[in-house]
Amino acid sequence: MDLQMNFEGIDAYHSGTQRARVLTESWVSRNLYCPRCGNAKIVHFQNNRPVADFYCEKCNNEYELKSKNGSLGEKVNDGAYETMIARITSNENPDFLFMGYQKQLMTVKDLVIVPKHFFVPSMIEKRRPLSPNARRAGWVGCNILLQSIPKQGFIKIIENGNLIEKEKVLSQVSKSSNLVVTNIEARGWLFDILECVNRIPMQEFSLDDMYRFEAMLAAKHPQNHNVKPKIRQQLQYLRDKGFLEFTQRGKYKKIL
Repeated sequence: MDLQMNFEGIDAYHSGTQRARVLTESWVSRNLYCPRCGNAKIVHFQNNRPVADFYCEKCNNEYELKSKNGSLGEKVNDGAYETMIARITSNENPDFLFMGYQKQLMTVKDLVIVPKHFFVPSMIEKRRPLSPNARRAGWVGCNILLQSIPKQGFIKIIENGNLIEKEKVLSQVSKSSNLVVTNIEARGWLFDILECVNRIPMQEFSLDDMYRFEAMLAAKHPQNHNVKPKIRQQLQYLRDKGFLEFTQRGKYKKIL
């Protein structure tokens, strides 16, 4: 995989945004394997599609690319807020690829895949409407809050200019499929609990450690008045899916 971008084909574009899009999409077409099945390449759709940019000819999985100059940071701009919310609640999202590149060096610095089933509405930030004087007055965009995505779904392909071993990426993507939940409310609970588990610094922890997040979880899910039983239920689910191990009553161990 060559981390250097190719300038070929960008002379026809004058907008910086368009040139960046051509550079990054061209790089993906030339270099990236399918993180789902390992096929050597993914293919750019011929026409602009409202949802995806690339697909794999072997497994038919679809991908959308979001890129930014510099580090990925905590959030990435996306399109219309209502459109994004409709997509993730209908389970019709493609997988997302997030790329950070170095404009001056024209190299790819970071590349991450986030499988489609890791998105919930709380990860989408609503931006302010465009001003009345703007060409698209009143239009409301959104940001994807990368820091809200559990690390189990934030799978690095390139990190700080270093390639992650392909087999490791494929293994992580495959294991992440154990967390597919189609119901959006249940998915929100699962990933909120998973993020609480991730925030506990110890490899082994107890129910009491999890109960410290009770107030935060109650605020995020005001319709649920039985937060502690919900915590226990979701920990059971994570155990069944191979992300936790029960060591003794009320005690858990994270499985790396």
